[in-house]
Amino acid sequence: MLHLVPRETGGSELYARRLVPALLEGRPEVQLCIFAAREAVSSLKSEPWASEAEIVEIPVNARSRTRRVLAEQTLLPSALDRARVDLLHNLFTTAPTIPRVPQVTTILDVIYKRYPETHAGLLSRGLALLAWLAARRSRRIVTLSEDVKRDIVRFLGVAAGRVDVTPLGPGLPDSGKPLPPVELRRQFDLGAGPLVLTVSAKRPHKNLERLFEAFALLNEAEEAVLVVPGYSTVFEDELGARAEDLDLGSRIRFTGWVDDATLDGLYHAADCFVFPSLAEGFGLPVLEAMVRGTAVACSRIGPLEEVASEAAIYFEPTDIEEMAGAIESLLADDDLRKRLGEAGRKRAKQFSWARTAEATLQSYERALAE
Repeated sequence: MLHLVPRETGGSELYARRLVPALLEGRPEVQLCIFAAREAVSSLKSEPWASEAEIVEIPVNARSRTRRVLAEQTLLPSALDRARVDLLHNLFTTAPTIPRVPQVTTILDVIYKRYPETHAGLLSRGLALLAWLAARRSRRIVTLSEDVKRDIVRFLGVAAGRVDVTPLGPGLPDSGKPLPPVELRRQFDLGAGPLVLTVSAKRPHKNLERLFEAFALLNEAEEAVLVVPGYSTVFEDELGARAEDLDLGSRIRFTGWVDDATLDGLYHAADCFVFPSLAEGFGLPVLEAMVRGTAVACSRIGPLEEVASEAAIYFEPTDIEEMAGAIESLLADDDLRKRLGEAGRKRAKQFSWARTAEATLQSYERALAE
């Protein structure tokens, strides 16, 4: 977990934090040793499962991409020797080129191939090289959807038989005790109108600018407010300026990073959830909305269709008018929201971290047997 920075790593952080306890519960006889940068060690040691795993600090600043990549290639292999591990699982797309032990690597996505602007310049080329090397130096590749598996085969030249798909469980479990809507509306000045929620990193492939443009087409009489939680990125100022240009300054709320209880409350309070992404590895926010029975409108792209199936209404992510129409349909139709909410709850029951862990453990076994 050298790439894990608490509150700054998005969906990949949820993947790491939910997978570990599921592995421990699924196979108690498996001994886990977690290698993490200093930014993550204290938070990992505070997890309820921390006493069941060994947590080893690698002395590197994880916020520096260059330093953590160098540490992954140099410090991590030496740490593996000292810990005497039998298998290394890299959770964040890259891997040591000379690991000294069998390894499995989760390649979360190859979005950098489709949307290189998400990782500017050298970062995009560097990630492409590191992912290509990881694919060749790993016995098995794990990914989170069949759609991304096809991309890995296509873009990285990996044989399909070496790629295992392990769909995820909900990243944010339904607490059953969300923050009350009245408190949320007061805390974030959300008014009394309908709430539209999107949980997306502020990066180009998340397509928030088009979502803002679609939101500007909605009937202003509805006084709907779009809530945009999430950690800050270098693109946030640009998005804020676009919201102002569209005269949406009073109708869009950037809340910044929020804790689990607040995010849980926002999912429950929202009249609908919208996910306009151009590309995804899986689509955890869609699953989290469905768990709570919140009606979903999302992009018509492979990973999201794998998650939501018939439990969402879809739009082309580049079609602003179609996106606006989907949002408007949900806000205007109570029966549609109810039907989608019920379908979402039913669909969400097919996803669990126990299943993710079991599929991951099977990938370990294949790697060790090869």
